[in-house]
Formats: sequence, C-alpha cells, structure tokens
Amino acid sequence: MRRKLAAGNWKMHGLATDLAEAETLARAHPAPTVDVLICPPATLLCRMVAALARKPIAVGAQDCHTAEKGAHTGDISAPMIADTGASAVILGHSERRADHAESSAQVAAKTIAAHAVGLTAIVCLGETEAQRDAGQTLAVVSEQLRLSLPEGANAENTVVAYEPVWAIGTGRTPTLDQIAEVHDHLRALLPDPNIRLLYGGSVKPANAAEIFAISNVDGALVGGASLKADDFGAIVAALEAAEGTGGAATP
Repeated sequence: MRRKLAAGNWKMHGLATDLAEAETLARAHPAPTVDVLICPPATLLCRMVAALARKPIAVGAQDCHTAEKGAHTGDISAPMIADTGASAVILGHSERRADHAESSAQVAAKTIAAHAVGLTAIVCLGETEAQRDAGQTLAVVSEQLRLSLPEGANAENTVVAYEPVWAIGTGRTPTLDQIAEVHDHLRALLPDPNIRLLYGGSVKPANAAEIFAISNVDGALVGGASLKADDFGAIVAALEAAEGTGGAATP
C-alpha cells in the first residue's frame, strides 16, 4: 500500500509571521496517519524547518537548479536545499514551465540533481485548457512523464503530481471521471508502479474527500488551501479518512 501524501505549495506567499500557520497545523495533527509536507518560499525554508523540528510535518522547496553550484544569480541548488534540512522539492510545476519556459528535459536534469542529494522530487505534469479541449490530455501528460522522469526514478525518491493547468487557482476542477482517466493512464506508464500520484488543481476542503476516493489518487498537491491551517488540516483529515477506508492507496 502506498502511503498517502498531502503536500502544500505556498508558492510566492508567506512571511515570518505565517510560520504560525504551520505550527498550528502541527498542533492540530500531532500524529497524522498520512505524510504531510509544506513547501514554503525559499526565504522561509530554514525557519520552517526549525519551527517544525520534531514534528510530523516535512518541509520542501519549490524549485532547484540543475547545477551543484556556480554563477547562477538568484537560483538555489539542490545541495543548498538539503542543507536547510528540507527533504523534498517541487519540480516542473506548470507555473515554472510557463513563466520560465522550463522544458521537460530541464525538469529531468533538476530531478537528477535532487536525487543526488537525497531529496524527494515531486515532478508535476499537466495539460492546458486548449490541449484538453483538443483531446490531447493523455498524449501531453504521457510525453511530459516520459521526458521528465530520469532513469532511476522510483517510489523512494520520486512523487508525480498531475495538475491540469486550467484548474490551478481557478476554482475549476475536472470531473471525477477525468481525474480518474489521467491517473489510471499515468499509473500504467510509471517506471515503478509504487510511485505516488498526487492530484492538484483547486483542491479544497469541500472537494477533497471525493477526489481522494478516486482510483490511483494517492494524495494532493495543494496550493492556496495550504496557506491556512484550518483549510489544509481539513484536507489532511479527508486524506486520513480515505486511507482508513483503503481508498486510493492500493497498488
């Protein structure tokens, strides 16, 4: 059984005062039965690791460079992330692919860098609205998966997150059947069948339970709803309930 994961992506949100939300979440869920991860902006990595020390919530970053070090002003390397005490990094998010023109080959190179220092890579895939409307969803995510996962990607070092680009931050979500179709399709293509598959794209307390009941959904990559302890805590609770029923975690 694949252990479920609730991962929060704070994106470009959060100041030092917002660490209180992570601490509140940890107090409300002192012994979660699922894995919980928060990925704050780089400015908060060290402070969040310290705030959550000896608590059952892991900390991750939102991106890394392919190089170990060098003349790359403004970038952060995988060794630097690991040095903060963080244990994971989000890679290939649609906002990075679109806003920074990141290719799947670059995502694969970043994943290799993350693996080299023991970080879990959360590799993101997803289609645009135009691609969905053109019936290209499965072809797009298949190609992204093929090109973004390097050799050696397995359940110990990699998580895959499917995030339809048109659903991120819009309040729109695919139908349950559409989510199931993509997750079932990706499951069959994974190099290791035990790699966890997360769903992302306007996941919130109101829809979490029905999403987590879908076959091959092993958790969520949550954006805006992860910023508040009450909202993210409700999603964690829904995921715990899904795990308790057997839910989507069977391989």
